[in-house]
Amino acid sequence: MTTATPVKTEYEAIIGLETHCQLSTNTKIFSNSSTAFGADPNTNIDPVCMGLPGVLPVLNAKVLEYAVKTGLALNCQIARYSKFDRKQYFYPDLPKNYQISQYDLPIAEHGWIEIELVDEAGNPSRKRIGITRLHMEEDAGKLVHAGSERLSGSTYSLVDYNRAGIPLVEIVSEPDLRTGQEAAEYAQELRRIVRYLGVSDGNMQEGSLRCDVNISVRPVGREQFGTKVEIKNMNSFSAIQKAIDYEIERQIAAIESGEKIVQETRLWEEGSQRTSSMRVKEGSSDYRYFPEPDLAPIEVTQTELDSWLSELPQLPASKRHYYENDLGLSAYDARVLTEDKPVADYFESAISKGANPKSAANWITQDIAGYLNKQKLTISEIKLTAVNLADVITRIENGKISNAQAKEKLTDLLNGVSPEEAFAGQELISDRTILEPIIDEIIAANAQQVEKYRKGNTNLKGFFVGQVLKKTDKRAEPKLTNQLVEEKLNAPM
Repeated sequence: MTTATPVKTEYEAIIGLETHCQLSTNTKIFSNSSTAFGADPNTNIDPVCMGLPGVLPVLNAKVLEYAVKTGLALNCQIARYSKFDRKQYFYPDLPKNYQISQYDLPIAEHGWIEIELVDEAGNPSRKRIGITRLHMEEDAGKLVHAGSERLSGSTYSLVDYNRAGIPLVEIVSEPDLRTGQEAAEYAQELRRIVRYLGVSDGNMQEGSLRCDVNISVRPVGREQFGTKVEIKNMNSFSAIQKAIDYEIERQIAAIESGEKIVQETRLWEEGSQRTSSMRVKEGSSDYRYFPEPDLAPIEVTQTELDSWLSELPQLPASKRHYYENDLGLSAYDARVLTEDKPVADYFESAISKGANPKSAANWITQDIAGYLNKQKLTISEIKLTAVNLADVITRIENGKISNAQAKEKLTDLLNGVSPEEAFAGQELISDRTILEPIIDEIIAANAQQVEKYRKGNTNLKGFFVGQVLKKTDKRAEPKLTNQLVEEKLNAPM
């Protein structure tokens, strides 16, 4: 959940995001080359993605399925009829000198998602962000500029075409965002959704999720939008937020000084924490779109639509609502648990086996999460099954073991030791007929401490409880032990 920070009250920002999401298919959108990340340059290529003469593209059916499922998850209207178009531009990373994309008839339109925000006073709120469209397209290659991150300043450039033809969906938001925080939260929610669907891994560091920001500012109350500027080169959600906040202030300062805002593309420079001009922004007419002649129009049947709709999982927003309203978890716990689907699945499996939801949430978001972060593991890699976690929690709540005992054995449990093995011979002593003689013996052996307690130093109760735990090798049931110690210390002499 993100805390919103408003811009200067006399101006407001109008922000929209264009998000390119790489689909997790095994092969490219129009050919059978591998989409595996990290291969040697120019090894995952073929005549189709290189645009060699005499070859024809064929649509990967999985790309259509993933695109429709994503559109459904974003509450979009799915087009029963759509088509591909050629978007023409000339750049070294585009081997055909055109990109196969969708223009006037995209696969999905008119959707929305909700984002969660917290104001400066800590009050939570939800905001609906419209989705203008979602369309399918192929990715371009990648330029590597020697000696610089950009063409300017480099001594030469190399091109890797492995990424050419990788399947993408481009998701275009309505201009409903107003702050950097809102935009970052919107992008994070998109990533959660595609990960839950299993259509993309959403890894920004590998380029699987890339966001371009369109931003303008205008005086509050004016209906007409200001001149739009596009920002690229943001490889984290933090960078999205910082780039937008910087650009808002830059544009406001320019307007106030009488400078004209130019429609352009700017780059976010992480090192200097600023945006810089890259090029004057092209308009759609510059791309000379026309229908792709080598691909037939796309028709989605009702049978396909019904089948793909039935396969959608419960999405993160729905899970958060369920965790908070039905399971009684805090908004924070619900947020952490639903961030990744494997964590949510683990949590739900544990409570299905009888674990108290709040206890399970605490163990997963605190103790287990701490171990995972330290060891750089995912929850799928630990050997503590959800069944065994439920067993541990049930033992604690039934008074068979203490929370402290469970934490002491956590590493063993995470490495596959069963609760039966971990707590063999360590069940708590909750029989007062066993505990009372032990407490009597300790009181008799510590007469001075007893006298100090009875004269008002009640903090010494902890001393006696500690002695009982030491005597019983920490097996004395804490609640009953505290009760019996207090009774005997306060009993008439």
